[in-house]
Amino acid sequence: MTSNHFAIHRLPIAVAMRSTFCPHIPNHFNFRPTPTKTFSAQISNVSPQAQVSVIETPARVGFLGIGIMGSPMAQNLIKAGIDLTVWNRTKSKCDPLISLGAKYKSSPEEVAASCDVTFAMLADPQSAVDVACGKNGAANGMGPGKGYVDVSTVDGDTSKLINGHIKSTGALFLEAPVSGSKKPAEDGKLIFLTAGDRNLYETVAPLLDIMGKSKFYLGDVGNGAAMKLVVNMIMGSMMASFSEGLLLSEKVGLDPNVLVEVVSEGAISAPMYSTKGPSMIQSLYPTAFPLKHQQKDLRLALGLAESVSQPTPIAASANELYKVAKSHGLSDQDFSAVIEALKSKFQHSENQ
Repeated sequence: MTSNHFAIHRLPIAVAMRSTFCPHIPNHFNFRPTPTKTFSAQISNVSPQAQVSVIETPARVGFLGIGIMGSPMAQNLIKAGIDLTVWNRTKSKCDPLISLGAKYKSSPEEVAASCDVTFAMLADPQSAVDVACGKNGAANGMGPGKGYVDVSTVDGDTSKLINGHIKSTGALFLEAPVSGSKKPAEDGKLIFLTAGDRNLYETVAPLLDIMGKSKFYLGDVGNGAAMKLVVNMIMGSMMASFSEGLLLSEKVGLDPNVLVEVVSEGAISAPMYSTKGPSMIQSLYPTAFPLKHQQKDLRLALGLAESVSQPTPIAASANELYKVAKSHGLSDQDFSAVIEALKSKFQHSENQ
């Protein structure tokens, strides 16, 4: 294998049409057979001309950032038989993955240098830039024939900055922020919002399918980041409104548990309400998506809206509510803890 080619696993899958069911991988990639990674799919009404096509995955994969999201994502890759190398600022968070067979390197640069494709799941834009472009950053270990996939939630400018550093080494870049929190990450049901190098997207598609239930290719770098910010802007605003409804129902003598049932049966039903509502009523906020990250995403979404002069008054109000919740020490609680900001406001009014 030359430095210009990915090392690849072969995963045969019976399909009727290659263009419909699996990504096209350029023929010049160097392939390595992996018999243990064979899957078959039964497809009805397959034409007599149907042939077995081959989905290819990179042989050596890196993962940077082993936190609430990164840990289960990396674990799913290991369980699927992927040769995985991991890194995290706090090494102890890597230990469970190492016990499952993952390798460990002491810097992002070392991970990138030893792997064909490296994923990064970092908490915020500054962390994403530091890990990719800083001292001992991944870019120092990149080069032709390698790929970098940033699945962090950052703004478009940050994604383009990282893209520039990675591409300057001759490597390929893909932004792929995820929609979904801890449980979808554990279940391999994330949604990937990708943009950047199409060839890299096609190469890592089987890996995305291990970690997620769907994926979207959105074109140029920045589009994936923008889509994720819009989605999280909507989610944050929905949670703020839901919190108001729960407290109002209780205030007027209704059972908030019944409200959750009613909402879950109607046109505004969303899994978020039925999943988080019962614990919110008990003032419990087990962290699936930290409140500080939701507020960060709202802030970035508001900046995106400002850049195109788009009014977002509801999101702006929700952002202020999350800021109040942060001021009450709830940053590391689940973002559903935003309801506590409303409680404090009501208590303040009653005490006046």
